[in-house]
Amino acid sequence: TGRNISGTSDLAPLDQQAELLQEWFPDAQTVGLLYCSSEANSQYQIGVIKPILEEMGYTCEEYTFTDSNDLSSIVSQAVQSCDVIYVPTDNTVADNTGIIANAAIPAQVPVVAGEEGICSGCGVATLSISYYELGETTAQMAYDILVGGEDIASMEIQYAPTLTKKYNADICSQLGLTPLEGYEVIDTSEE
Repeated sequence: TGRNISGTSDLAPLDQQAELLQEWFPDAQTVGLLYCSSEANSQYQIGVIKPILEEMGYTCEEYTFTDSNDLSSIVSQAVQSCDVIYVPTDNTVADNTGIIANAAIPAQVPVVAGEEGICSGCGVATLSISYYELGETTAQMAYDILVGGEDIASMEIQYAPTLTKKYNADICSQLGLTPLEGYEVIDTSEE
């Protein structure tokens, strides 16, 4: 980073998330980008993925909300105008997946999620990381700094080493979607 800071990020590669959306919904025309406008992390992700999706030929419409109070009305608008919705890793969405599912499923509009927790609540598919592996990577970086004496300013930010394509069997069933090959089912038994 060039500064006295480094670390790990749980962000799955946004270009690969766009490819996942295209793999599931190649014939979709309009993608709704649903996110909380007060979360800088969500704004960043949308800023990166939107031009990628547009280059793939999708029309992208942003649907922003400021907090959970206006989420229901915004999702209702999105499902009326979009073929599919993309939700990035977003804390407000993660806490309110039921609101999204309650609007998207009856409207038969699938949701592609930026992470597994959101996908288990309202999504069809996601590109998932292992938080256990990410923790190991973080621990190794800490060890390298504290024991090995490495300069944190010269350490690149690290990402999860393994990405897994996953799908939500229950929501796929409700939407009449056949899971794609090469995807693992999300365990939603704790939901």
